[in-house]
Amino acid sequence: MNDRSRLAAITLSIAAVERDTGLSKDTLRVWERRYGFPTPGRDGIGERSYSLEQVEKLRLIKRLMDAGHRPGRIVALPLAELQILSDSTVDQPQRGVDVALGSSDLRNHIDLIRAHDLRGLRLELTRLLSRFGVGRFVTEVVGPLNAAVGDAWIRGQMEVFEEHAYTEVMQALLRQAILSVPEPPSSARPRVLLTTFPGEPHLLGLLMAQAVLSLEGAECISLGTETPLWDIVLAANAHRVGIVALSFTGCMNPNQIVDGLTELRAKLPPPVRIWAGGSAPVLQRRRVDGVDPFGGLADVPAELRRWRETSPD
Repeated sequence: MNDRSRLAAITLSIAAVERDTGLSKDTLRVWERRYGFPTPGRDGIGERSYSLEQVEKLRLIKRLMDAGHRPGRIVALPLAELQILSDSTVDQPQRGVDVALGSSDLRNHIDLIRAHDLRGLRLELTRLLSRFGVGRFVTEVVGPLNAAVGDAWIRGQMEVFEEHAYTEVMQALLRQAILSVPEPPSSARPRVLLTTFPGEPHLLGLLMAQAVLSLEGAECISLGTETPLWDIVLAANAHRVGIVALSFTGCMNPNQIVDGLTELRAKLPPPVRIWAGGSAPVLQRRRVDGVDPFGGLADVPAELRRWRETSPD
């Protein structure tokens, strides 16, 4: 049996597909009934099992949804049409923002990732951090490179393990960059709590926000990812923060995001602001009273100035 036939014989359980794609079990079942895809088989105990080919298509659909496409328009499409649709994805997600990396530079970094040259990638990114400083590195290097990696993943040009390896390299470098920023005085304002909701495991957005906030003189308290909502409230009170900053990539159900933000707003004291940023389209489409949605990190300095001008000492 050759490698291709061995891979074709591998199947994943519905729980494994949920973890791998970020699509809930309920969503997979609804799509199966409504759109006729996916079409799982059954394992020895009668549970749904999905081929690797179906999982790859589900990953592509999820990435297209994160880019703004509606499932009703894309789930039933053949894989070839989905690939064409993904190939038409614009490769400049940060419109209006100056970038330090040109298209050839982005391709060179993607090539390093796909060649599994993590040492070369670290050296090149470290050079750029030294050259541009923390602020420009975050907004003009990390942001565009994250988008380019995401686009390569959508188009089937990058494996999941390659994307994960890139993420680990970038997270380590961002932590290094944050540590290089002088700590603000104890009287610094505001104090900002950073985290994500349960079900949102991505850390890069939080680290990018922490770097920019630190440069602007805010005191940052990071809880990492996936903090239960009530613990966010407890931490905000314990640290006496002025702002709770949350990051969303679109891997969560939009209703869960809106419901979670609504509940968090009701539980936090009114003076505490909630900032919600990231690539999840629902942040711009469905506003929550008392929550400030962020289109990008470039908005942070102006919003901090506004907070300092309007918030009591």
